[in-house]
Amino acid sequence: MSVVNDTEFSSAVFLLTGIPGQEDVHLWISVPFSLVYVISIVGNSVILFIIKTDPSLHEPMYIFLSMLAVTDLALSISTMPTTLGIFLFNSREISLDACFAQLFFIHSLSFIESSVLLLMAFDRFVAICKPLRYASILTLPRIGKMGLVFVLRGVAVIFPLPFLLKRFQYCRSNVLSHCYCLHQEVMKLACADITVNYIYGFFLTVSMVGLDSLFIFLSYVMILKTVLKVASPAECLRALNTCVSHLCAVLLFYTPEIGLAVIHRFATGSPPLLKVLLGYISLLVPPLMNPIVYSVKSKHLRSRIIRTFFKKDISKLFRPVQYIMSAVNDTKFNSAVFLLTGIPGQDDIHRWISIPFSLVYVISIIGNSVILFIIKTDPSLHEPMYIFLSMLAITDLGLSIATIPTILGVFWFNSRKISLSACFAQLFFIHSLSLIESSVLLLMAFDRFVAIYDPLRYACILTMPRIAKMGLVCVLRGVSLVFPVPFLLKRFQYCRDNVLSHSYCLHQDVMKMACSDITINSIYGFFIIVSTVGLDSLLILLSYVLIFKTVLSIASHTQRIRALNTCVSHLCAVLLFYTPMIGLTVIHRFVKGSSPLFQILLGYIYLLVPPLMNPIVYSVKSKHLCARIIRAFVK
Repeated sequence: MSVVNDTEFSSAVFLLTGIPGQEDVHLWISVPFSLVYVISIVGNSVILFIIKTDPSLHEPMYIFLSMLAVTDLALSISTMPTTLGIFLFNSREISLDACFAQLFFIHSLSFIESSVLLLMAFDRFVAICKPLRYASILTLPRIGKMGLVFVLRGVAVIFPLPFLLKRFQYCRSNVLSHCYCLHQEVMKLACADITVNYIYGFFLTVSMVGLDSLFIFLSYVMILKTVLKVASPAECLRALNTCVSHLCAVLLFYTPEIGLAVIHRFATGSPPLLKVLLGYISLLVPPLMNPIVYSVKSKHLRSRIIRTFFKKDISKLFRPVQYIMSAVNDTKFNSAVFLLTGIPGQDDIHRWISIPFSLVYVISIIGNSVILFIIKTDPSLHEPMYIFLSMLAITDLGLSIATIPTILGVFWFNSRKISLSACFAQLFFIHSLSLIESSVLLLMAFDRFVAIYDPLRYACILTMPRIAKMGLVCVLRGVSLVFPVPFLLKRFQYCRDNVLSHSYCLHQDVMKMACSDITINSIYGFFIIVSTVGLDSLLILLSYVLIFKTVLSIASHTQRIRALNTCVSHLCAVLLFYTPMIGLTVIHRFVKGSSPLFQILLGYIYLLVPPLMNPIVYSVKSKHLCARIIRAFVK
């Protein structure tokens, strides 16, 4: 309310907000934000420069990529002045005209980006479903016209918004919850009827973002239908591999965009911090990640970037296989050790790379330890949901501790050697803890199912003794299934190069080093994945189908949102865990020609991101837990 006094007599300005409650550290927060903007602007500028100057890249796919880069550049530039102005200089005031201009650019550019992603989906559809007519359908003049139409569409539909907002009087607090202006937020500050704005904004979201995402989905349905008709599995994978970058761009853009739209319009009781963080993700992450994803995945583009900016042959940066093969001479006469690999070709900067890795480990260990400490010491948190969360925290702690010696050993001290026995012990702990985490996520899904489907029997179904038994069964299942793996590996002779592709040991990586038949290991490993991760993920999916069925039968819209809101943290944990794990398993077993660098990055995401993000997600989303943490550490 103290802020209201600054604005209640002035309708000529709005007050922007950085991260509420963190004003004292805004200057420090500006460092990562500035870095994100620099990387986004440089990355997208490099993409545009390379495509413009290299005639071999004047093809439809790269023309659409350049459209995406232009849009991302413009989005970054449209939000940078106000975002960095707040964090660097605490410059919160913005005039109504400047605010309306900014939201016009943000929304129109967002719709243009949605359109460009649709065009890129159409490009992939034509390339895979009608390859012989690709060049005749996607001619440069036609691409130019399509791009112009979608730019005009984005600008035309957003053009009325500033005028719809300008007709209002703003006699309320005028304090916005972001450090930039959005239509759905500004209209709520008006002291007049906003029905027209609300309906028009909803119509735009459905008719633009909704329609584009539907067409993208349909294009991929037809792509999959075409690909599945291809006889050769290698050809199927090659065709689908050309879509990976676009799928990443689609998920990066639509997930936070739709989430933010839903929260602003329907989830009125959602935490303000969630809105703020989701807002930053929706506007900062796509421009940051799109050039990185396309540069990593597109060999053609990547080679042009290297050729343009590096005169010497440093292709080893993106060809870890050469690095690994060069290390064969160190190990071909010694089968008593394996050699671990950090990030190939980056040996000179391993010390610098170790800093973010060390930071991730520190945050993971502290975060999960805090969760355990708070749940243990606070009797009000001795409930099934928090008991399961403590199980998840213990598993994440175990995973962090299992990998920290070798990963930091490689990056800090270049300590690459690991004995066979130590390697087998490490992979036993990594795989068993991963299976236990999968089981815990299934238990948490069951907890949410019982709480929503049968709330009156919740306390009598999930009693403490029953929870303990369920946890013990999950631990025994994980340990017993992985227990034979070290013995199956120990029977082999390792007469090959013995250079592993990660800085830790995995069964699917080690077994390929053996110079004998690995059929039994491959079949048993596949059986474990299907019978645990596959079954758990299927049961989690079924539990959410039943949860959604129950929620949709609730009459009150508010009650529906409240029920679904209790599942958000668990859904985030499920996606953080299963997505990279299943991806890494598929790549190791079935995708022979995938980029080794991609395998390495996915491996780090698989082991480091869930223990890092789970305590953050649950602390942010659970008001009860968040309040206890603040009470415990902030007197």
